[in-house]
Amino acid sequence: MRVYGPNELLKDVREKGLCVECGACVNLCPYFKTNRGKTIMLFPCDLPEGRCFAYCPKAEVDLDELSISRWGQTYETNPLGTYLQVLKTRAGKNAPAGTFQAGGTVSSIVAFAMKKGLIDLSVLTDREGLTPVPRIVKRAEEVITCAQSKYTIAPTLEQLNLAIHDGHEKIGFVGTPCQIIALTKLRSNPLNLPNFSDPISFVVGIFCTWGLDARNLEKTIASKKVNIHTIKKMDIPPPPAETFVVETDKKKLEILLNEIRKLIPKGCTICPDMTAEWSDISVGVLENNPGWNTLIIRSTLGLEITEMAAKEGWLETENMPEENLEHLKIAAYNKKKRALKHALEEGILNNNEQNSFSALRLRPEKVKKFLNP
Repeated sequence: MRVYGPNELLKDVREKGLCVECGACVNLCPYFKTNRGKTIMLFPCDLPEGRCFAYCPKAEVDLDELSISRWGQTYETNPLGTYLQVLKTRAGKNAPAGTFQAGGTVSSIVAFAMKKGLIDLSVLTDREGLTPVPRIVKRAEEVITCAQSKYTIAPTLEQLNLAIHDGHEKIGFVGTPCQIIALTKLRSNPLNLPNFSDPISFVVGIFCTWGLDARNLEKTIASKKVNIHTIKKMDIPPPPAETFVVETDKKKLEILLNEIRKLIPKGCTICPDMTAEWSDISVGVLENNPGWNTLIIRSTLGLEITEMAAKEGWLETENMPEENLEHLKIAAYNKKKRALKHALEEGILNNNEQNSFSALRLRPEKVKKFLNP
């Protein structure tokens, strides 16, 4: 992995519009901070190598290196990445009661892991209005407060970095694919820091096709005469709806997706990961059945926790319908194809010249397989 410093991070990621405001560079040093979801650099720094660059999910992400670090093998061309099993799941009868966006799988399994002492705390994402608010949660009962989908990019990793700085271990993390790419880079110790130990115990990934800039989304919704502080839920219904739905106590607003897509950050267009491939388990809404979730089990730890939660009534599981699985694979493949195509067009895929920058690296024969199956 090529690692540079904060100046290169600014030039190659920020100035090229690739930043997805994940927070990976925040709370590592005094220089990078976030303000209402936006990352800013307060003071110049001339370090030739830095954790800010090393952890960034839009800087020198070598998918083979990442896969070897996480799974002990080179990157697969399976659209869903490495996995053991795919299930249909929802919160069980013994799970904490609350209002879930879909089946409640994420809240149930994270709360279960905390209740059983498998993790000491969880790094989650809450929101105030439309502004994403990262949180460190230390009680299982608090997990449900972050249950609703946000649809906005969030600096969640700033709170993870703070938890690590404070010496916490056995950390659980729930995040989007780009956040978990950064997390996986962190766990690989790319700067070969002495006495490094992995503080992460359990990682839950959220399916994501794209995120939205919270400030621009706020402006768009406010222009529709909706008070952003009264928003209770946001959702994207399945096709052919082609709308973004915002609900308050008194109003339901539908915005055309074509208008919403204008708010997608450029960095999202080069992300090849729809299903959070580097997590222990990945969760999304089940197609055509929003009361259930799709659960992809990727690691033996993910399998063990899922089985324990199901056995103790915190999770309800069923076999995944083959049709749903095939549709998921098609959607995940299409995202990879679009991302690699955009990265190639932007000139940030597999640059090998000295001092050249790549956002993504993947063996040419694997790139070809995705682009020309």
